[in-house]
Amino acid sequence: MQFVKFMTSNAGRAVRVMLGLIIMSVGLFVVQGTVGTVMSIVGLVPLSGGVFDFCLIGFALGYPLKGVEARKKLAGK
Repeated sequence: MQFVKFMTSNAGRAVRVMLGLIIMSVGLFVVQGTVGTVMSIVGLVPLSGGVFDFCLIGFALGYPLKGVEARKKLAGK
């Protein structure tokens, strides 16, 4: 629960954006080729999750997909 609470917070969103950018950069500039392209596409998941405020990890653990709703549910516990 603490992990989901962090990931849905503003700091967690920032971490997901940075992680997505790092994965994409490594894929594009270090790995390159097909594997690099796949890494760049995979990096879009945490990047978009942070930007658009949704958390797939929380959703997989039974919390709402939208960050606002997940924070409300976590605050209620």
